[in-house]
Parts: sequence; structure tokens; C-alpha cells
Amino acid sequence: MNTPASYFDDQYAGATDPWHLGERWYDRRKYALTVAALPRPRYAHAFEPGCSVGVLTELLAARCDRLLATDRTASAVATATRRVGGLDHVTVRRMTVPEQWPEEPGEPFDLVVLSELLYYFDTGTRTRILRASVASLAEGGHLVAVHWNHPVPEHTCTGRAVADQLDGTPGLHRLARYDDPDFTLTVHERGHGPGPALSPARAEGLA
Repeated sequence: MNTPASYFDDQYAGATDPWHLGERWYDRRKYALTVAALPRPRYAHAFEPGCSVGVLTELLAARCDRLLATDRTASAVATATRRVGGLDHVTVRRMTVPEQWPEEPGEPFDLVVLSELLYYFDTGTRTRILRASVASLAEGGHLVAVHWNHPVPEHTCTGRAVADQLDGTPGLHRLARYDDPDFTLTVHERGHGPGPALSPARAEGLA
């Protein structure tokens, strides 16, 4: 069963940043590790569903030529929009995934970032989101996922379980996995056929 929309509405009704994403060292460290894990120095076109109040969005914007960030909750979208105000290459939009998914004909994403999102969905819905993510990625594009590992009543799984499901998703090859006691961070590359994903060292001819 998916976490109901009313849960998020109630959270944002009580506070602009209900999870204090812009305040805690835990989140600042996690976001820094997430951005540092990106295999390329820049991305042409990125997608971040479930952007919440836009703290990670602002960091991703420094590495992307174009960035689309979305959230299902109007309050979160408004806060994220203010946070990235003045960044013309960033678009923040209200959207509910997987029922709604960006349609960008001829312009696939080369980066999709799923941060603290997938554990709000049951296995079937997570599968739909992952399939849509893979379908939206250009060949050689990257799917980055980072999720909390401790039990929460509203979560259907942990970050480790999300990482395991990603490993079994067709069309993806794992490039990196970081298991922290608090969260799990993975980087996968879209590709077909056998062989490892292209690491930064291989991409620059160092290995």
C-alpha cells in the first residue's frame, strides 16, 4: 500500500520544512555525498521527482544545464521554487509520480535522482517508477537513489531494499553502492548487454 497523499499534506500544513532538510548535518552530509557520487562533472538534462523543499535541487542545479524538479505537494513546490529562484535553468513543477511523468519528446534525461522517495510506495508502484525512470534515461545515463535505512511507520521498505530492487531492474548496471547505517546510496547506469558500467576513470581513459 502506498503512503496516502493526506500524510504529506498534513506534514506540510504544520511546517514549511517538516523534515528540517535545510538544517541538520545529517542531511547536509547526505546531500554532499549524493552530489559527490555523480560520475560526471555535468549533466545536460536531469529529473528529480519528489524534490520536497528543494535543498538537494539547489545542489544538483550547479551540476546540470537543465533540471526539472517535481513534488506532489503544493507547499513543497512553492518552497522549492523560492529556493531556486533566479536559476533560469531549473524548473519546479507539481506532479504526482508515477501517474504523471514528464514527456520530453526527443530529449531523454541523462540523470534521474530518486532521493527519499521510493519507500513511500509498494513494490508494484516502485517497479513502475523504476521502469519509467529507465525509459526516460538516455543510453549511458545515470540513475542515483538515496534512501533512509531506519524503520518508519509510513515507509514500506528501507534504503537497502530499494538498492536491491534497483540491482534487479532490467536495463541498469550498478556503478556504485554506499551503505551507511542511516542510508543507502546507489548509482546505476542505463545500458544494454553484459559488462560493467563506465566508471569515471574508464570514461577518462585511466583504466
